Amino acid sequence: MDANQDEASNPFGMDEDCQNCDALCATRETVVHGYGDVSAEFLVLGDSPSAAADDSGVPFTGEHERGLLDILAAVDMCEDPDAAEPTLDNAFLTYVTRCRHPDRTATDEEVMNCEPYLNSEVRMINPELLLPVGQAALEALAFEYTTMSADELDVVDQHATTIRGRGFELLPMVPPAEQSDEQRTAVLDALGDILGRDYRQTKGRRGR
Repeated sequence: MDANQDEASNPFGMDEDCQNCDALCATRETVVHGYGDVSAEFLVLGDSPSAAADDSGVPFTGEHERGLLDILAAVDMCEDPDAAEPTLDNAFLTYVTRCRHPDRTATDEEVMNCEPYLNSEVRMINPELLLPVGQAALEALAFEYTTMSADELDVVDQHATTIRGRGFELLPMVPPAEQSDEQRTAVLDALGDILGRDYRQTKGRRGR
């Protein structure tokens, strides 16, 4: 599976008419696959699409979620957070589950059905840092990408702290809409510290 370097939206050409989950197929507008820079060192993972993302196909858009784009803009990874299709530099956005149900969170079976999409994106991008946004996203990474169990992970307690994973570092984040001023400052400081290490020096080291 090769990336389409010219496409920010679903650059790996994943199935946009997925029929794996009957209930979600009935409620979604769009299968929201990953979006952003395929050479990214930072992969941001949310739970499931908001209503705005379901409509546009672009993760983390809409009033409730767009605070994430503001955070990326503050560390120079998003040029235009208000745009319908923001330009991302060194960041790739995706979800645990790709379809929206307006009345509930995804079931365990629905999460499992989407795992191959997420695993493929992580494998193809091979980021240095995974940023799970919210408890569900953090727990989704526990088995595959850390040595910890889901019940050892708490996004509030571990907000803006680094967790060593299997080949990655994780930086959990309370959803921006729920962050206090102190939590927002903490995550900006953490990202600033990380960017001050070797990420900018090594960006682009992999041929794509």
